[in-house]
Amino acid sequence: MASVTQNRIPPLENGDRLSRDEFERRYDAMPHVTKAELIEGVVYMPSPVRATQHGNPHFKLIGWLSHYQSATPGVEGFDNASIRLDLENMPQPDVCLFIDPSLGGQARISEDDSIEDAPEFIGEVAASSVSYDTTTKLQVYRRNGVREYLIWRVQDRAIDWYVLRGNLFVQQEPDADGLYRSEVFPGLWLDPSALIRGDTAAVRAAQERGLASPEHADFVRQFAARNPS
Repeated sequence: MASVTQNRIPPLENGDRLSRDEFERRYDAMPHVTKAELIEGVVYMPSPVRATQHGNPHFKLIGWLSHYQSATPGVEGFDNASIRLDLENMPQPDVCLFIDPSLGGQARISEDDSIEDAPEFIGEVAASSVSYDTTTKLQVYRRNGVREYLIWRVQDRAIDWYVLRGNLFVQQEPDADGLYRSEVFPGLWLDPSALIRGDTAAVRAAQERGLASPEHADFVRQFAARNPS
């Protein structure tokens, strides 16, 4: 009896070197896998998510960004969504924000429900992934035009905020009030010390100040003018 060879899709393995198309093909065939990234053509499959080292900080980042997004029509936020950046990179950042492309944003949602091109803002919780979040990923995001990149280095109890200047990421310093203030998303303010120590009330208070600022009101008016409906 002649043997029958089935077309079996190989599983993703950490360290595989793949094209983006092949990475997507294998990832789609593994619905039980919820986190895998292609960075510079190499597959990264992180360790299990730890509660205090990743899960809780991630939850707090989502709360901060969700508060801003809900008050800012024309801005969309995403959690753990894969992004098609280029032919060798498909990261899955912890959080991202982008401006609706119909209102001038640089990323979009494809017909098959993936993010394509670089969101304006990406945030990562870096615990076990700190080595590549702060090096290789940083360079990938810079090269592809991510305009702001936040890294929460949990074990170091530090938050870094990078802003794209030309072709370089420049690390920002908090202002005189100890706050980071987004240049791309007016009114997106963060008290990093409060976030690190888990003081969500102080994080929210700083964000409320940002949402009440004249620059946030102007930002919302600009979107309304472009989309009067």
